[in-house]
Order: sequence, then C-alpha cells, then structure tokens
Amino acid sequence: MALDRRLNAYRDDLADKSLEGQVTARRFVVGEPARIASPVAALRPKPDLACGIDTEVLLGEEVTVFDRTDGWAWVKAASDGYVGYLPDSALAPPGNSPTHQVIVPRTFLYPGADLRFPASATISMGSRITVVGETETRGTRYFLLSDGRAIVAGHCLAVGTYPSDDYVAVAARFLETPYLWGGRSGFGIDCSGLVQLSMMMTGRSALRDTDMQAAGLGAEIGRGDLKRGDLVFWKGHVAIMEDEKTLLHANGHTMTVAREDFDAAVRRIGWLYDVPTGYRRPVA
Repeated sequence: MALDRRLNAYRDDLADKSLEGQVTARRFVVGEPARIASPVAALRPKPDLACGIDTEVLLGEEVTVFDRTDGWAWVKAASDGYVGYLPDSALAPPGNSPTHQVIVPRTFLYPGADLRFPASATISMGSRITVVGETETRGTRYFLLSDGRAIVAGHCLAVGTYPSDDYVAVAARFLETPYLWGGRSGFGIDCSGLVQLSMMMTGRSALRDTDMQAAGLGAEIGRGDLKRGDLVFWKGHVAIMEDEKTLLHANGHTMTVAREDFDAAVRRIGWLYDVPTGYRRPVA
C-alpha cells in the first residue's frame, strides 16, 4: 500500500531520508530545519499559487525543508507531519527556540511597546515567538521580541503552558471566524483545523484532515453516548459537541464557525452528505 503523500515526503526525484527502503526515489535527503517567518503560510500540494491549499503553518512553527526550487520550498511541518509546498520567502533559519505562544484568536505585533503605534503584523492563536525582555507602557505590559517588535504580554503564555484544559472552550472562542478551506488560524479555519488547533492549545495533538481524525483520534462511541468534547464525523466533515444537544463546527453553510442544534444539523447536512459516518471521544 502506498504511503500517504500528505504525511510522507516523497517524489520520483526526491524523498525524505527516513523513507529509504519504503519508497522509490532517485535521491534521499535528510532535510534542513527552518521556521515560519510570515504570520501564516499556506501549504499546497503543488508549487502553484493557483492551487488550493491543504493546510496552514503558523508564525514560529518549525518545518523540515527538503527542496527549494523557483521560489518554492517543499517541506514537512513538525507540528503534524503535513507535507507540501509554500513560498520560500515564508521561511527563516531556525534560530533560537520560541519561548511563548499566542493564546488569543488574533493579536498584533507592534514596532515598539505602544498600542498607539501602527501594527506591523497580525498573528493568530498558536503562533510562536521568542521573547527577550518586557516593559510597560501606560499600564500595559508588553513582551519584547528578538526581532525588535513588541506584543501585548497578556495575549501570550510560555511554550508548554496552555490557556485551558478544555478544548471545547478554546473552540468556542473562534465563533464567527470565517470558514476557509484548508484554514488553520484565527483569520480563517476549516472544520478539522478547528479541532486540531483547539486541541493543540490544550496540549493535545490531532492529525490535520477529517479522514485522519476519523480513523484514529480517540475511541469510537455510539450516537447515544455523545457528550461535551465528543466528535461527530460525516464524509469530509467533523463537528465538536458542545453539550449533548449542541455542536460547534466550521462549516460551509454559514461560512463561519457556528453553534448549531445537533439534530437540526444532522437533518440539514443529510440531504447532501448523508448521515454521520461515526462518533469519537478524544482521549483526555
């Protein structure tokens, strides 16, 4: 059986050294570490801006780079193992390890420690930054970053600490965030991206795509057992149970992250995508 190309870096001409003996390629390489230097980098299955995106990688996240050609980098994301192409300009050397991560859906980077300064960038929950100092301006505390910029300190926590142990509460913070196919940020997010990012912010891991989550995230349960935190899967879609009667999901019907009555959602979705294909309870 062929390895899943979404999670395994191999092409006819080049492959990840760790796959030697499992796939056929003309050359195998170890790859070089890099970090995402842009607020969000779209990861595509082909090196083509007209190609739809598979997922996104956030500021400060680490990737392994296997190839750089014509302004594109072929990479594997460290956070979930996803493989794809992104602009080479989105990458920077690995540098110092990030010290903090953003814990609010969106926040700003400023050229200095003052909220009156024009923001230089907007970054998403899950972004990672390297803090080298802190200061206070008119009662607001700021972290100073290694690149000279500043961020509101209350919007961050040290790497390895989390804003909540309840991933459903994290997911609810994204209500009304626009739906974006392949999105994985506070600017736009899809159904499986909402599950993955919300879990990541509670210290849990989840694979990226709906089929991956349906195949092995937690334990299978029955419909009658559903409670807060359980997942409902349709073909190509996933929703999070907020309680026994209500779900949260990023969806193409409202084009947002929305709260919806579970039974009503099953009826609404059923005419096009049939009934749910399964129910799973993530491991705590």
